Formats: sequence, C-alpha cells, structure tokens
Amino acid sequence: MRIRSALTALAVVLAGLVAGAGNSAAAGTTMATTASPYCGITWGSAEKSAGALSSAPLVDVRTGRHDCYDRVVFEFAGPVDGYAVGYGETWTEGEGLALSPYTAGGALLRVSLRAPAYDDSHVGTVPYRVGEHAANLLRYPTLRDVVFGGSFEGYSTFAVGVRARLPFRTFVLAGPAGHSRIVLDVAHKW
Repeated sequence: MRIRSALTALAVVLAGLVAGAGNSAAAGTTMATTASPYCGITWGSAEKSAGALSSAPLVDVRTGRHDCYDRVVFEFAGPVDGYAVGYGETWTEGEGLALSPYTAGGALLRVSLRAPAYDDSHVGTVPYRVGEHAANLLRYPTLRDVVFGGSFEGYSTFAVGVRARLPFRTFVLAGPAGHSRIVLDVAHKW
C-alpha cells in the first residue's frame, strides 16, 4: 500500500513538471535543443583529399594563430593542388617509421602532400630532415607539433600534432607570384 501511494505521488509530481515545462515553452522561454557550431565551423574531422601529383617543390612551412583556429601553410614553388589529410598514424616516406612517438599532441593528423620536398637534382628544398620539428608552436591553442616525415617518389609527409581530435579543413590558395599553398586549419574546439 505504501509503495502504491509513493508511486502515485511521484506520478503527480512528474505530471506537474511536464505541464510546467510546456507552459514555459508557451510563455516564450524555450530551451535550446542543439548548440550552434563554434565560430560557425562545420568542417568535421573526416579525411579530406584532392588534386593530383605535381613536380613543384615544397619551399616553406609556416603556422599562424587565428581567433577560431590554428593554421599550417605549406608553400610550393609552382602550382600544387594534391593532398590527403586525416587523423591517424603517420609514417615516414620511404622508411615506414611511425611518427607518433616523436610528435606532441593528443591526436595526430597525417598530411600527405602530392609534391616533393626536393628539386630536379634531388636536393632538399626545406631545411629539415626526417623527424625534425618544422615549427615552434608555443602558445598555440590547438597545434602542438609539425614534424617532417620525409619526401619520397614525389610525395611529402608531415605529422601534425593537435590537442585533440578536432574539426579541420584543407584547401589550396594560388600565389604569391607563381607559387601555391596548401592550407590546413584546425579548429580550437567543436
């Protein structure tokens, strides 16, 4: 008998709560059902790839901080539009050595650029060797590391360490002059 009374009282309280929530909504106070995306970012974290193999060499790697994301820019001495970027283990080009033990960050973006980091005489066009860090990322909200994975048979690889698995986008920009750039932006949060 006591259980039945307790259940009846509980049902009355729940019915009152549900009715009260309905009245609040009718009065114009609604609860948000979904949050709007951070800074309007809707990029997602799935792998992104585009373009074809090019012979224009990589000549510079630089980074930048923005209000809503951190950026890595790969600059080439000529037209380049080929890349594949996704979360997961990154391997050195030609050797197959995993870069995750050498790359800071809670998540790892593998960046495969469809262009060499050497010229027609096979002389390196960037100042780092395989496994070296390509950027100083002190005080970056999202980026933790950019490690050169080498260049072999026309492909160049980088491991980009980030704070966590976050949304990112990749796109190509023309210029300056006859150069081109592949840009990787990683959001500060979801």
